[in-house]
Amino acid sequence: MSCECEKGPTPRWSSLANKPTSSVIRDLLKLAARPEVISFAGGLPSPAGFPLEAIAKACQTVIDRDGRHALQYSMVEGEVELRREIARRETQKGIPTTAEQVQVVSGSQQALDLLARVFLDNGDKVLVESPTYMGALQAFDLCNPTYVELPCDEQGLNPAAFGEECRGAKFAYVMPTASNPTGLTISEERRKLLAEKAREYDMWLVEDDPYGELWYDKEPPASLRKWAPERTIRLGTLSKVLAPGFRLGYIIAPAEVLNKIATIKQAVDLHTATFTQLISAQVFSEDLLVTHLPSVRARYKKHAMAMLEALDEYMPEGVTWTHPNAGMFIWVTLPEHIDATALMNEVLAKNVAYVPGESFYATNPQKNHFRLSFVTVDPDVIREGVKRLAEVIRLHITI
Repeated sequence: MSCECEKGPTPRWSSLANKPTSSVIRDLLKLAARPEVISFAGGLPSPAGFPLEAIAKACQTVIDRDGRHALQYSMVEGEVELRREIARRETQKGIPTTAEQVQVVSGSQQALDLLARVFLDNGDKVLVESPTYMGALQAFDLCNPTYVELPCDEQGLNPAAFGEECRGAKFAYVMPTASNPTGLTISEERRKLLAEKAREYDMWLVEDDPYGELWYDKEPPASLRKWAPERTIRLGTLSKVLAPGFRLGYIIAPAEVLNKIATIKQAVDLHTATFTQLISAQVFSEDLLVTHLPSVRARYKKHAMAMLEALDEYMPEGVTWTHPNAGMFIWVTLPEHIDATALMNEVLAKNVAYVPGESFYATNPQKNHFRLSFVTVDPDVIREGVKRLAEVIRLHITI
């Protein structure tokens, strides 16, 4: 039995906690998590690609060799061994990098949060692709920026269409390779032009590259650091190539940026977990990316091709989609009169799920798109899921 006196005080929330948020898509995705649902919604790497044996061996090696240090506090910048391995990989890809240019973070989502804190005050201008990664918008939103959406076309981000709307921006947030949500990769020519535009409008480029190692047949063009090293902040993650549960990411940037980031990070969490950093460094020192990633790429390509073939076979006239050559996603465009968010209830009734597209837009949500993720679904199940999805869409196209 309780009485009025046992109730706690009414919380007096901060303005940040009181910001209105839409729960529609979050609620839909909870339904999509039911075991009977063929879910193309989650942006998760395939657990079949986790290198369990290599990680288990590395764990024991780290404990045996340096266990007391592995369980101790670390430096805010990150463990030197891991920073060296990340720098080595970047150098192998053609852009000389040193450990001093690398900041380790607790997943690339923390990198987005730290960059927002370092660069943005209320109302500052940020440039983002249209559409763009919803997780970046969530991180940036905490600082109340003013968004300007950058023009994209069927080949991805289009720097040739940039204009005076870019002037005065603190930075442009871009995903040149296997963009989330579209899956598109921009060409080397567009990357060069993007670097030129960054200089023309005096802005930083925040290059988010979580999927750059997950190419199918041909390695994508180089990082933007090749053409604009003095104004590119490169974000990477170990979640897609090793294990998302480790929560490890990194930032590569000029020293002036890293110094500011380290100051803020120290206040946020002191440092990223020591043990998972040392495990990852050990795994990478054994050239896991050379021996393990080819099988992951082959798996992802197989799943991508299965979905593209199913879309070709089942989707009705008037529906289009992207054709990725890397990454985990396909972006589907419906006729303009179809609302993908409203449609998802009917799709869920068929035990299929996707992510409605409107959450990937900063200022001008477009409702006739959705994102499909294919890497965690078996190819035969992909085919059945796309068939069910197409049946629902066909009903609305013929209305």
